[in-house]
Amino acid sequence: MSYMALYRKFRPREFDDVKGQDHIVTTLKNQIVHNRIGHAYLFCGTRGTGKTTIAKIFARAINCEHPIDGSPCGECASCKSILDGSSMDVVEMDAASNNGVENIRQLREDVRYGPTQGRYKVYIIDEAHMITSSAFNAFLKTLEEPPSYVVFILATTEVNSIPITILSRCQRYDFKRITADEISLRMKDIMEKEGQEVTKEALDYVARVADGSMRDGLSMLDQCIAFHLGKKLTYDSVLDVLGAVDNEVYFELTKAIKAGDSIAVIRIIDDIFMKGREVTTFVKDYIWFLRNLMISKASADAYMLTGMSAENYKRLRDLSSLFEMEVIERYIRILSDLSSKIRFDNAKRVLTEIAFLKLIKPQMERDYDSILNRVAVIEDKLEKGIVVSGTTSAPSMTETSFEKKKVNIAAVPEDIKELVINWQVFCSKLKSGPYGVVIPYVHPNHDGDVLELVIDYEGVELLVGRDDAFLASCQDV
Repeated sequence: MSYMALYRKFRPREFDDVKGQDHIVTTLKNQIVHNRIGHAYLFCGTRGTGKTTIAKIFARAINCEHPIDGSPCGECASCKSILDGSSMDVVEMDAASNNGVENIRQLREDVRYGPTQGRYKVYIIDEAHMITSSAFNAFLKTLEEPPSYVVFILATTEVNSIPITILSRCQRYDFKRITADEISLRMKDIMEKEGQEVTKEALDYVARVADGSMRDGLSMLDQCIAFHLGKKLTYDSVLDVLGAVDNEVYFELTKAIKAGDSIAVIRIIDDIFMKGREVTTFVKDYIWFLRNLMISKASADAYMLTGMSAENYKRLRDLSSLFEMEVIERYIRILSDLSSKIRFDNAKRVLTEIAFLKLIKPQMERDYDSILNRVAVIEDKLEKGIVVSGTTSAPSMTETSFEKKKVNIAAVPEDIKELVINWQVFCSKLKSGPYGVVIPYVHPNHDGDVLELVIDYEGVELLVGRDDAFLASCQDV
């Protein structure tokens, strides 16, 4: 017999074998036990969560001659014929290729004939959202009032594409994404049956990358086993096959970003590309790493939410203490934008390097989050006693860090003193204006009848970037 893929070979045959959909399994078993079978069901959810699998188990269970607690016995003639695909009482229809009015008309003709062996004739319509609007309209009456022996099961990944008139005629069941722990345990059980050695770290990583899809997880595991056939499957070997990057690289990369070491960051990215790693997977995994970094900073008891080892979680907690929550959020936003851009772009490396340089140099962006990040960098340097200096000054700027511009004011000294005393109130009224961002870098001073405004141009320049026109306008004001 030819080789069969793991997800097909170990497809659940009983309700008890289904993982992660207990709410649906319990409901369907109760309907079978109490003989409350509906005439139309809608199974919706993401790929690989068990929609078609449960539909087939349900079709066997309602036609089983000796059901056991709502599950098919697997021994009677009806169960065996449905399992081997020879039964005429269970019809699987791919709506992606049979989505027209003519196909629905043929189905309406077929439902006139009763089951040949079991009690029900079951139609499993996969990818139901692909059916055209006119075909759905032709299907309405049959779906609403089918013969007593007919059961329709519609499966779809895009429930929003199903007309409301169809939804109102079906019992809707929403399939949840399967948790990484459940996928990992299921894969461990399968590997034991297959006699394949595999480490827990390897299974946990595949389960996380599967993103809630059992089928995706088993397919990736199948691919990894084929590449390392006859050998023990380890975490590193899984990374090699899937083109992923080790967590240690993410720790080093994050530390380099925090240190502002552009050369180190570019070298890490270069190493990733030279090793042939998949850049899309690298960016998504690093976003997930930053997500764990944010969660660990938000709560010390979030160990179970990260899926990391105790040792790595402790390192993550120590690393998170170096970052403000807003900075991590900005990193995630930039990399999420990058993830959507590089999918179909030829210049993946260039876009990746630009995005990571933005993480190091907030002045490359002009949004609110970037300005907050730059202020945090300045405050951090000042706390460490580092003298904050701007970039190379243009000829129009003075050589000193502070320039005093004298403004003659025709007012008595008492008025000048009152302005100096109430300077903060005066500044609060200006913060909403175009120069609001530089107000913290302007300080008043008075000498007799002269009011002096001291402007820290280097601080302003570090905050808003090198913009000679803007700095000149500040000086004019």
